[in-house]
Amino acid sequence: MSSVSKTASKTPIVTRPNEIVTIERHILDQQAAHPEARGDLSKLLYDIALTGKLIAREVNKAGLVDILGETGVTNVQGETVQKLDDFANECFVKTFDHGGQLCVMGSEEVDDPIQIPSKFECGDYVLLFDPLDGSSNIDVNVSVGSIWSIYRRKTESGPGTLEDLLRCGAEQVAAGYVVYGSSTMLVYTTGEGVSGFTLDPSIGEFLLSHPDMQMPKAGTVYSLNEGYRNLFFDSTVRYLEHLQTNDPDSGRPHSARYIGSMVADVHRTLLYGGIFMYPATKKAPGGKLRLMYEANPMGMIMEQAGGMASTGKERILDIQATELHQRIPLYMGSEENVKLAVEFETGVR
Repeated sequence: MSSVSKTASKTPIVTRPNEIVTIERHILDQQAAHPEARGDLSKLLYDIALTGKLIAREVNKAGLVDILGETGVTNVQGETVQKLDDFANECFVKTFDHGGQLCVMGSEEVDDPIQIPSKFECGDYVLLFDPLDGSSNIDVNVSVGSIWSIYRRKTESGPGTLEDLLRCGAEQVAAGYVVYGSSTMLVYTTGEGVSGFTLDPSIGEFLLSHPDMQMPKAGTVYSLNEGYRNLFFDSTVRYLEHLQTNDPDSGRPHSARYIGSMVADVHRTLLYGGIFMYPATKKAPGGKLRLMYEANPMGMIMEQAGGMASTGKERILDIQATELHQRIPLYMGSEENVKLAVEFETGVR
């Protein structure tokens, strides 16, 4: 399992029609293609699947138990923490803090690096995660999700440090998300294409449902919070006006689809093409979405599926992080759609 590159080599996993492939078998098949692998990354991927099941269980019964609502606490992002945020964060921490594969973790919900307890062995990997993206939508039954990425450590041994967490997205060895909606789906990449698995609750297994996911080169849907239109910079407004201009020969106007839960919006974009945007605004000129917890993992997914991810001026996976909770503008989706957005943002058009 290799780290991401702009042109990744894929190891095909051959399945027969109607063959049931569990996520465990898929991971083992990928590991078998790399005789040098020790199995640590595979173990981390198994634990991601387990964490997804645990969170899905609570999300699916959120209306039946006293788990909805706010905790009264504000997180490092200045957002009110939901009860399920706390639960999801705890799931990630407690699942991964004792296995011996990680040296440090970073969470969108926690100010500082999360250290591995001293009584447990430290490993060679780093995990960063947004435990429950879009959690404020749970009360109205909108899809939410977990986003994560894995890196090899930079320091040689012992407890991990901030240096191990502040990384360039191109260094990711694996990334993915779990979307909790009408069904629970786990999508991930190890730099060899993108695979999607749907949870069968009757047997408690993630089953391969979307092998070798590839995005359309172009789409006719854009996903954007147009409520901020008066705060957009002129370049963004011009791009938006271009998408809304009637030109049947080029497939315009494009349709707007915006859920307000990043995982759900990106998941739809991955499946059907188009573009998901969270541009810079006059109120937030540095952008709003988090580089380490949202942009990097989703950017790796997009590139591995044949799409693009950009700030509007540079490739997201080329950015060297300088802060654990760094924010950036974001454009990601089908290659032609993102290229056009970049042309507007850089003044080419």
